[in-house]
Amino acid sequence: MSRGNHLIRYSAVRLALTPIMIWMISSLVFLLLRVAPGDPVDAVLGTRAPEAARTAMRIKLGLDQPLFHQYLKFIGGLFQGDLGTALINEEPVSSIVRKALPASLELVITALFIALLVGICVGLSGIAKPESNVDLTGRLYGISTYALPPFWVAMLVQLIFAIALGWFPVGGRFPPALVPPEGSGFLIIDSLIKADWPALKGTIRYLFLPATTLGILLSGVFSRTLHLNLKRILRTDYIEAARSRGLNERQVVLNHALPNALLPVLTITGITIASLIGGALLIEITFSWPGIALRLQEAINQRDYPVVQGIVVVIAFLIVIISLLVDLIVAAFDPRIRY
Repeated sequence: MSRGNHLIRYSAVRLALTPIMIWMISSLVFLLLRVAPGDPVDAVLGTRAPEAARTAMRIKLGLDQPLFHQYLKFIGGLFQGDLGTALINEEPVSSIVRKALPASLELVITALFIALLVGICVGLSGIAKPESNVDLTGRLYGISTYALPPFWVAMLVQLIFAIALGWFPVGGRFPPALVPPEGSGFLIIDSLIKADWPALKGTIRYLFLPATTLGILLSGVFSRTLHLNLKRILRTDYIEAARSRGLNERQVVLNHALPNALLPVLTITGITIASLIGGALLIEITFSWPGIALRLQEAINQRDYPVVQGIVVVIAFLIVIISLLVDLIVAAFDPRIRY
């Protein structure tokens, strides 16, 4: 079987497994929310509500039905694209996700770009002189940035750059004195489309601290992966052959070693997406960023089952799809992979 047929078969298998993975995650979230302590009726009516009102609310929310019937209704709604209705304000969960998701994606995409840019630069820094001070500093940077607690770093950044120096706002997403541009929900794109330069400046100013904090914290993963793979590749036979042909070290690294070393970096990008979601939760809470992670935290505190379920399903779907795309790209570009 040719490599092209192998790749098609591999892609088909991965695509077929995607809905199964999402179903398993959705089912697990449904069960965990039901066995967790607390009653969502208390979040809606309070603990002092009369028993008759509590019973009526339980019937209205469908919580009086057997657990299996609730599960079938939940899964059936997912197949129809219905994520349910929030218990607190009866707003459709799909509407909540649609409002909050662009803010999180804007933060995550910017942070990922910063993480890749800084990680690649740091990963390349000590290659020319191994075991030098630059090399040692790069390795120390990779370990420390990944190990630092995101909430602690976020508060430290706020204290220095927002409170002490006053260069950036403490929290929020957009200047309260301006009207945010309407459109896709991605304020940078909407500001550019409408040529609203004050809005663009305000958006970038509010985005800078949370995105840079999250990006730098995750850049250590990329720098360590790139550095270790470059060191290994530079000792291989084909690199020695390139040097023997008279190529200088810069050409050897950039043209021969770096493309192969970047493949593992691309691979861990899919894994890093999950870390970005987890890190974004802490960053959004600290910086009061109105994204989907902050909305998830609020829904968990309020015991709002449909909102938690809907947001987790959407996040799981995004992670699975991005991981799938990364795996397919790596499989297409790396002939050493076998299926």
